[in-house]
Amino acid sequence: MYRTHHNGELRVLNSGDKVTLCGWVQRSRDLGGMTFIDLRDRFGITQLTFNMEEDASLCEIARKLGREFVIQAQGLVVERSNKNHNIPTGEIEIKVSKLTVLNESKTPPFTIEDETDGGDELRAQYRYLDIRRSPILEKLQLRNKIALETRKYLDSLNFLDVETPVLIKSTPEGARDFVVPSRMNPGEWYALPQSPQTFKQLLMVSGIDKYYQIVKCFRDEDLRADRQPEFTQIDCEMSFVEQEDILQTFEGLIKHLFLSVKGIELKDNFPRITYEEAMEKYGSDKPDLRFGMEFVDLTALTKGKGFSVFDNAQTIIAINAEQAALYTRKQIDALTDWVKRPQIGATGLVYLRCNEDGTFKSSVDKFYTEEELSKWAEKANAKKGDLLLLLCGETNKVRKQMNELRLHMGNELGLRNPNIFKPLWVVDFPLLEWDEENQRFHAMHHPFTSPKPEDLELLNTNPIQVRANAYDLAVNGVELGGGSIRIHDRKLQEKMFQLLGFSKEEAQAQFGFLMDAFEYGAPPHGGLAFGLDRIASTFGGTDSIRDFIAFPKNNKGRDVMIDAPSVIHFNQLDELGIQLKTKES
Repeated sequence: MYRTHHNGELRVLNSGDKVTLCGWVQRSRDLGGMTFIDLRDRFGITQLTFNMEEDASLCEIARKLGREFVIQAQGLVVERSNKNHNIPTGEIEIKVSKLTVLNESKTPPFTIEDETDGGDELRAQYRYLDIRRSPILEKLQLRNKIALETRKYLDSLNFLDVETPVLIKSTPEGARDFVVPSRMNPGEWYALPQSPQTFKQLLMVSGIDKYYQIVKCFRDEDLRADRQPEFTQIDCEMSFVEQEDILQTFEGLIKHLFLSVKGIELKDNFPRITYEEAMEKYGSDKPDLRFGMEFVDLTALTKGKGFSVFDNAQTIIAINAEQAALYTRKQIDALTDWVKRPQIGATGLVYLRCNEDGTFKSSVDKFYTEEELSKWAEKANAKKGDLLLLLCGETNKVRKQMNELRLHMGNELGLRNPNIFKPLWVVDFPLLEWDEENQRFHAMHHPFTSPKPEDLELLNTNPIQVRANAYDLAVNGVELGGGSIRIHDRKLQEKMFQLLGFSKEEAQAQFGFLMDAFEYGAPPHGGLAFGLDRIASTFGGTDSIRDFIAFPKNNKGRDVMIDAPSVIHFNQLDELGIQLKTKES
């Protein structure tokens, strides 16, 4: 063994022990007669000391060590006279008797410290160096802890960890597939799984009863802070269950993770709201409940007063930004510019200030009397010192815009505390959504989601009103996961494909293997999948999942460290029978 201990392990009780440590040189300090080296590994930092009077040659070697040199140090553990209480090993140091340089290092392209001088792109290019920094290492350790505790919890409930294939069949639902050519089957392609959806259903038909897998999934879609082309799911499925069984089981998992990983006990049952209620109150199917500002519909109180913007709008919605009446006109103008950005798309912003003297000031007060404005405030439960912000337009569009403004105000007013966690279940999603452009239905979740039993008749008469037996879990405005009770009957599955525009032949060609399996005694079943990356980032108090992934892609889907994706040699293309189409052709 190169070492007897790691660098976060030794304490005062080890004083007098002879030890051997290895690691990277974090920093060195030359004080003339004494040289000090901070030695780092993933477990922590230990201070090494070298004394010129006791061993000049050894001290000279220590003085020549550069940052990130890999070294081995042998010596005696001694109690420090000048203790550092900021690190666990700060009460001891190693009086080095032998020093070996295991490998030298070039000067790193950025400082490997908690507060680094490296930008995002540079650190991504040298990700293997970035991971040496404590903030990144701690995030990967947090992710590891979540995965470990997940396995413990599910194993305790007799879930079986089963691997499913990575090279599968491309199916025309959900996001775009990543596809892989088959050399042995010219002209044919595999797809990388967007999820193991059909396989976990087949495992239920197989009698596995309780399945889980911490599994890589792949989606070729536009990226953002909480999306990567490859991501990790905690994928689960159960047989002979109803929705309530699944909600109880996996609410238990999330509570277990909060307690075992974060030390936070969530005693109360998670609140549940319907999709319709979530959209009406928050304009989002993953609302952040850490603060109020629920939507207030002021349509009836604002239309017909001569203000054409409101008169021509389908819906007028307000939020009450409590104690924000001190916002200056300049700040309100900045909010107006913010909602007009293309990403939000609002045409403008109306405000109502509830002054401390009981009067009201609005950007549209020439169209409304003081009494009419007071009714706005009354409807929104606004008090002196509050500020109402109003948006108007087509109902679904204005709800989405107000959701963005609500979250923005939550940030501006410091209401989105990352150390507070507010989980909730959103249930009763629509089964289908209508695509106006293509004049067809799409599955809100996926084609294998079961309708609510009481809505089955509506499949024939009013499909858009059918509710899905589906559910999502959101925490602090982030969807951590979701799932559904699945269809397990061939006739119902065929009906679903028909509603989605599949011909009988297309459905059989794409999903015949699953529907055939349903004819051999498929049990009622359902499940859900959590995003492991999203759980980690939520627990870590950040919006981005990238730092919780060892080697993430950038927002263009590129790995700048290994320079992927990249071109491949024409011989490989020829072997696969692939000819690239040029821009000219």
